[in-house]
Amino acid sequence: MGGQACVFYGAAEFSRNSDFAILADAENLDRLRGALMELQAGVIAVPPFDVAYLEKGHAIHFRCRHPECDGLRVDVMSVMRGVDPFELIWQRRATIELPDGTICDLLSIADLVRAKKTQRDKDWPMIRRLLEADFFNNRDQLPDSPRVLFWLRELRTPELLISVCNDFRELAIGEQGQRSLLGMALDGRIDAVEEALFLEEIEERRRDREYWVPLKRELEALRRQLVLSQE
Repeated sequence: MGGQACVFYGAAEFSRNSDFAILADAENLDRLRGALMELQAGVIAVPPFDVAYLEKGHAIHFRCRHPECDGLRVDVMSVMRGVDPFELIWQRRATIELPDGTICDLLSIADLVRAKKTQRDKDWPMIRRLLEADFFNNRDQLPDSPRVLFWLRELRTPELLISVCNDFRELAIGEQGQRSLLGMALDGRIDAVEEALFLEEIEERRRDREYWVPLKRELEALRRQLVLSQE
């Protein structure tokens, strides 16, 4: 669900860790514990590996010590802001097979874009590249309505958004209620679209900051407890 998934979708990102969205039930967490044991991975920082923290939306961080992946960080989450529950994103997942036969399940590109809408500076250029890659990889085919709607709702490149609006005007007109800047794109007002995209990003960053306020407060309390226990 992180940088590795972006690489598979053609929007390359150098990543020092691997991020996973997981189903936080007892059976699956037992399987995860078994995999972490094979990786010789232990929890780093806070919170501890506990289903209660996963269900609240925290990420749990591990460091691997197996010789073949020494130092690799693995982050797992179960709940993400703006992203549907695991059962739904699992149904929508994209599955690819690597040359050696390894099967990889990825967040669908739509869910990956939603997961990337954070307050972090690095995520917004990646969202743009993901969407551009999807557009250029599929524009020469006859795109179906769901893919066009995805572009209309998520594209962050003014020129491409205007192009899609021109090619699929009826769909774009129907989507204005979901994304008001489509009206500007339909009129070809590139400067206005660019400004509206910037404001859209600012609003998503604000929502993400608000979402993390109670979670960060809880992390700070856990850090204080950890420090006191070590004194």
